[in-house]
Amino acid sequence: MAQLWDFVSSRRQQLLTDSYLHVSAVVQSVVIATIVAVAIGILVYRSPAGSAIATAVASTILTIPSFALLGMLIPIMGLGVAPTVTALVLYALLPIIRNTILGLASVDPAVTDAARGVGMSRATVLTRIELPLAWPTILTGMRVSTQMLMGILAIAAYAKGPGLGNLIFSGLSRVGSPTAVPQALTGTVLIVLLALVLDGIYVIVGKLTTSRGIRD
Repeated sequence: MAQLWDFVSSRRQQLLTDSYLHVSAVVQSVVIATIVAVAIGILVYRSPAGSAIATAVASTILTIPSFALLGMLIPIMGLGVAPTVTALVLYALLPIIRNTILGLASVDPAVTDAARGVGMSRATVLTRIELPLAWPTILTGMRVSTQMLMGILAIAAYAKGPGLGNLIFSGLSRVGSPTAVPQALTGTVLIVLLALVLDGIYVIVGKLTTSRGIRD
């Protein structure tokens, strides 16, 4: 325990930097994935075949092992941020696409019919009625993707990606040395704590961006 505390105290600045880079990479990847996934969901949610194909493709991507996907991206994009973010975005798609389709499809047709009855265009109905009603479900997909990416990003140290994975890999490569266990343990614990913090932020965002009538 003393070794762990000494390690944290001596590497405080590095840990703060790595923690920021870890969270930043995950948040940026989820934002990009949400834009792509919501656009796909809007395009296919009215079509059972289109919805099935979109979900199947995203599911197939998620079954590719992280090391394999990074290994395929490195020859194309090189090492560093580019292959890391690309892999994270691809892995984040499935929960958000699935929840976008589910959220939009579950909107009561009577509500949309009433909106069109008062002269709203399809685009207006989508942006002012359907998407706000589907938002809690979409946000849940983002929440799932975020928690998943927090762990996957640690593996991206293999591709020289940013974040706390480098600390874990460095510790594992020095097994037997005094700093090996503190390094790996510190990186792991920080990832878990940051994931919990982000999850709490999602809860707050959900309460602030969802009307009381929809929450109730």
